[in-house]
Amino acid sequence: MEDGKEKRSRASAIKQLLVLPALAAAVAAGALPAEAADNKKQFKYQDKPGPHGRECSGCRFFRKPHGCSVVTGTISPKGWCIAWAKR
Repeated sequence: MEDGKEKRSRASAIKQLLVLPALAAAVAAGALPAEAADNKKQFKYQDKPGPHGRECSGCRFFRKPHGCSVVTGTISPKGWCIAWAKR
């Protein structure tokens, strides 16, 4: 491996694989609002905490008080989806 390049862990690579589709969906939601009216099912959104107690309030995509830049509609700060990424 060349100097200056970071080694990536498997967990880091998996997290990026989850975040990239979420970002693409966020861009598409802005471009196609009629088709992206409700994407909660696509992102497996739930209004309760996810694995390891992860909550929307700790996600980089959460927008106070009840919004998200990825998942459309009203979002619970205590909720979770597969696009979750640490703030």
